[in-house]
This record gives sequence, C-alpha cells and structure tokens, in this order.
Amino acid sequence: MHHLRRLALVVVAALAVTFGGGQVTPALAANPYERGPAPTVASIEATRGSFAIGQTTVARGSVTGFGGGTIYYPTSTTAGTFGAVAISPGYTASQSSVAWLGPRLASQGFVIITIDTLSTLDQPASRGRQLLAALDYLTGSSSVRTRIDASRLGVMGHSMGGGGSLAAATTRPALQAAIPLTPWNTTKTWSTVQVPTLIIGAENDSVAPVASHAEPFYTSLPASLDKAYLELNNASHSAPTSSNVTVAKYSISWLKRFVDNDTRYEQFLCPKPSGSAIEEYRDTCPHSG
Repeated sequence: MHHLRRLALVVVAALAVTFGGGQVTPALAANPYERGPAPTVASIEATRGSFAIGQTTVARGSVTGFGGGTIYYPTSTTAGTFGAVAISPGYTASQSSVAWLGPRLASQGFVIITIDTLSTLDQPASRGRQLLAALDYLTGSSSVRTRIDASRLGVMGHSMGGGGSLAAATTRPALQAAIPLTPWNTTKTWSTVQVPTLIIGAENDSVAPVASHAEPFYTSLPASLDKAYLELNNASHSAPTSSNVTVAKYSISWLKRFVDNDTRYEQFLCPKPSGSAIEEYRDTCPHSG
C-alpha cells in the first residue's frame, strides 16, 4: 500500500512538472504531506517543534467509545491539514501518564489526542477499540476535524495501551503507523499486522519483560513489513511515561516517515541508530526501497 502511494506521488510530481506552468514546485508535488522545516538531530530532540500549538479538553460525557481526553494541535492552518495520532495510557493509568507526548508531537506537525479509557482496568483489546474510537471522533466530529487528513492516522500507547495499539493496527490496516511503548499483551503473535510499526521496549522492564512481550511482538510481525524494534538501555517499564528524548526523537521520525510519508526523516531510522541510550535496535531498512 505504501509503495503504491509513493508511486502515485511520483506520477503527481511528473504531471506537476509537465503541466504546472512552474506554479507547483516538484518538491511540493512529490510529497504534499511534508510539514515543517528540514529536520536535524537537534529538531527531533527538542522539547518543542516548529509549530505553535493549542489544546482542548474532551469531556468524558461528550463522547462515546472512549473516556475523553485532551487534543493537542497546531494552531496555524497555513501548512494545510495534518496527520493525527491517538495515544492510550496503560493499566490503572490515566492520560496524564502519556500527556508529555501530546505537545511534543503536536508541535512537530500532528494532531494528537491522549485518551482516558472507559475504565483504568481495561485490557489491551478494549484499549485498541478505544484508540480507534478516539480517531473516529477526531476526524468525524471534533472541533479540530477540519485540520486533519483522515487518511493519515496513527496509534500509540503505553503498556496495555501499547498492546492495544497492536490490536488497533490489526483491526484497521488503513492506519499509517503504530508505536507500542513498552507494550504488554497476552497475545504474542501479530503476523497479520500491515501497519508500519515501531516497538519500543525497555531493557529492565519487569512488568512487560522484553523477552516475553516487545521482542516476540516484533519478531512475529511480517518480515516484509516496515518495522523496527528499539530497546531503551537500562530503562524500566515506566520510561515512556515521562519526558524521554529517545522515545520522542524516534517516535517523531517514525510518524513523520509513515504518517506524512516524509522521507527527510529516513536518515534517523536508516541506517539503524545506535548510542548509549539504545540497548538494541532492529529494523527492516531500507524503508524507501
């Protein structure tokens, strides 16, 4: 699906060059989803990106299918519409545990909703359904729906929310990206997933040990899939629940690459990254092949 979309964009670019009369630049036509300036290591590590953002509260009683949440969104509409991502917390947790990701990702050019679940005890499959319900709310009736390109959506989640993001990706293959963060799920095989997936595990995770969760999840994903596994060095299960530059920079890169089809971010994913914060990284590079 992603290869076909890239081919279509190349055709659009060629037509623009031929018939555009110089009014549409080939670069813009080749990737109309690019948002923001060319990235650097500093820009993906920064606590804020180039977009000014606003936020709005979604009351639990105003929605169905999930427990409300908070929307973070770029305030300017001059760049066009944006991709959107729903993020679920883990077992017994509220949206506050993943709240730091809202402004961090939105300021890079995404609409983000961090959700509360219907019950803090909801299992991964339920959290997956609630992530999709949140995306449907965002694109269908939210106050920011006109800012969103409903064809460019992703899911993320921590712990059981991470397991839920895998479930959501299985249910809705039209999603553009999934990022399970130290994911937990009793289901170990995800061989039907068609959504580009970055799994982030933690070396010292005693709640969802990588050997029985993140690693087998990654291994079970199709070999032909755009996928990656990043293991945080000397980190615990809760590492993604507070500001973490490694989680942020590779989540940004993955979402930009697959939600926005922005190959400018390929450099941060291929060749595979390394460094003191990364215990292990596996990948199916090159993504642009």
